[in-house]
Amino acid sequence: MADILHKVGAKAPKEAFYKALTTIDGLASWWTIETEGDAGVGGVIHFRFGTLGFFKMKVLELEFASRVVWEVMDGPEDWIGTRVIFDLKQEDDFAIVLFRHAGWREPSEGMHHCSTKWAIFLMSLKALVETGKGAPAPGDIKIDNWN
Repeated sequence: MADILHKVGAKAPKEAFYKALTTIDGLASWWTIETEGDAGVGGVIHFRFGTLGFFKMKVLELEFASRVVWEVMDGPEDWIGTRVIFDLKQEDDFAIVLFRHAGWREPSEGMHHCSTKWAIFLMSLKALVETGKGAPAPGDIKIDNWN
């Protein structure tokens, strides 16, 4: 199994990251504007990226201002069954997100693409908590013909 790993810090309280990761409005402000569903534990969130595709995530864990875990229930074949994990901590004035997209069956070109896109969206999340404005899809940075 392979994982995508990223670390992002922002000059903000970690509670700001938590709110952006655990509310539909927050998620739509940094990942994709087409977000709907139930962001509570056991809930299912639907993320659509225009005509490019969708993801259905089940919320497995929420630990206030510390951890968010989703399981991918539907979407691209290589995503199904993987987990998306956000661990949060505070270091002085900086909130830190330790991000992991875990459980890929094997490294692939799609995984390379997703690693770069996760980095772009994590920078959107950083911008949201620092400035109040993220860059969710469809306004995100495009990196190739996939998205």
